[in-house]
Amino acid sequence: MSATETVRADLEARFPPLAGAVRVQRERRLWVDVPQESFPEVFECLVKQMGFSTLCTITGLDLGAELGFIYHLAGNNGIMVNLKTKSPKGQAIRTVTPLFPGANIYERELEDLLGARVEGLPPGPRYPLPDEWPTGEHPLLKDWKAKSSPVAAEPAPAAAAPGTSAAPAAPAQGETPRE
Repeated sequence: MSATETVRADLEARFPPLAGAVRVQRERRLWVDVPQESFPEVFECLVKQMGFSTLCTITGLDLGAELGFIYHLAGNNGIMVNLKTKSPKGQAIRTVTPLFPGANIYERELEDLLGARVEGLPPGPRYPLPDEWPTGEHPLLKDWKAKSSPVAAEPAPAAAAPGTSAAPAAPAQGETPRE
């Protein structure tokens, strides 16, 4: 049995409701569909007991009435587990910062761009949207329409006066460029 198959079998043995929900995409790549209520326990088991010690990133998705979340975990064995879960829009998910303090940047991104509510996320600055971005505007939601201009537009460069060129003229053939 390959190491990938061993991880799949171990997950299904530890969490019988995951039987059939763990898919081997290819060698060293697993996808696991986990109900939100089981997510904290499965995530903690992968990290603390099964050696998946690196959180590569968190992907957020607008699925219509729900938000989807994919936690990409890597182990020292070269195997990556993509742990998928979802929750209704407006329902909070729990932070994973107690296990991965660096996850706060990913979770802030989920809040800013998708409007996810992350329970237990330590206070901190917005990310990646600027502070002056309107509250309640989440640009990665499928139904998002800007209600106002969230960020002032950059002024256009000044136009050259009629009959002049904005750039210096190129030297004529055989002429030395002037500084």
